[in-house]
Amino acid sequence: MNFKRQLKEGLITQNPVLVQLLGMCSTMAITTSIANGIGMGISVLIILTLSNIFISLLRKIIPNEVRIACYIVVIAGFVTIVDLCLQAFVPAIAKSLGVFIPLIVVNCIILGRAEAFANKNTVAAAAVDGICQGIGYTIVLVIMCAFRELLGNGTLAGIQIMPASYTPALMLVLPVGGFLCLGTLIAVMQWALAKSEKKAADKKEKEGNE
Repeated sequence: MNFKRQLKEGLITQNPVLVQLLGMCSTMAITTSIANGIGMGISVLIILTLSNIFISLLRKIIPNEVRIACYIVVIAGFVTIVDLCLQAFVPAIAKSLGVFIPLIVVNCIILGRAEAFANKNTVAAAAVDGICQGIGYTIVLVIMCAFRELLGNGTLAGIQIMPASYTPALMLVLPVGGFLCLGTLIAVMQWALAKSEKKAADKKEKEGNE
């Protein structure tokens, strides 16, 4: 287990949304306010971490033929717990997120990490992977929420930020705004990764010539 490497993967090189391109439906649908982004991000982080832990614990006894079905049962259990907790303690967030909390059961991020990582690694490594991937997902949500809410409504977390004379760019709080924001972030991330890879290659070539 390498925490530094796993954190870098979750935040940058293997970011679930901007690099792996997973979980984009909920990312575009609920990122109209900071509260939604934080609520969904923390929910996914908790479910992803706990699911990774349990799937890693059970990886040696789950029959290979039914592993996906078993993953979904584990994930559904944690989604139900989180959904009920949201309804009990933060009903406004639960109502705002609506059907997207139950749909975490089939979120590609959760299933993807279960299949690609938790099923092949120790409990500790799986837990760290869940946390790091969850943080990466949450950060993307918060960035998109902040941009769309600020420019689309003139507010942040429901607090008026823009002056009264500001004309909101209402397009940003519509579905098309989600596509534009997500596409821009993906483009920026891919550009940054390509630039980093080119820099590393040039450095390696320079060292080889020396």
